[in-house]
Amino acid sequence: MRIGLFGGSFNPVHIAHLVQARDVLEQLSLDRVEFVVSAQPPHKLDRLDRLASAEQRLEMVRLAISGQEAFSVSRVEIDRPGPSYTIDTVRWYRRQYPDAELYWILGADNLPELHQWREAEALVRSCRMVVVERPGFERIAITPERVHLPDEICRAMQARRVAVRLLDINSTDIRRRLREGRAIEWLVPDAVATYIHANKLYG
Repeated sequence: MRIGLFGGSFNPVHIAHLVQARDVLEQLSLDRVEFVVSAQPPHKLDRLDRLASAEQRLEMVRLAISGQEAFSVSRVEIDRPGPSYTIDTVRWYRRQYPDAELYWILGADNLPELHQWREAEALVRSCRMVVVERPGFERIAITPERVHLPDEICRAMQARRVAVRLLDINSTDIRRRLREGRAIEWLVPDAVATYIHANKLYG
């Protein structure tokens, strides 16, 4: 089994997330992609008050992927106390699926900080890191000088780059639009927009 793990705060999940997941699924012939909702992102611990609750973000992902059999949502980080470290999540999946090929989907904008993640080298050796391009981070060379990781790891990540369809949509802009009372249709799935308005999120 080939499982893609797509981690993030998904605050909120949006159309570009879904397009990226679909492109990775198809280009790497994965069996499924699991959206791993981060409960306490380590790099956002000083901004947790800006996050919708973990359960709300989980529910928005559920609504967004409804009807997509190849997509699922995981609450493994929500149910685990403390900061949501990726290495802990990958180890959990390795225990659950010892024979599976695990692919961690990483935005190219995260590459400069990857070496600062907890047990970064152990992480990139315990799963297959898949780097997807993001607006403003296209065709960035994955080199030891850039990511501060061994050359063989960089070459492996470079070989697994996925050129996804680039949509300039991000959660920060969606939250700003909501604060300003502006429309978010066509940026998030309709069911997610309905949920956000019904629960008065981000206003």
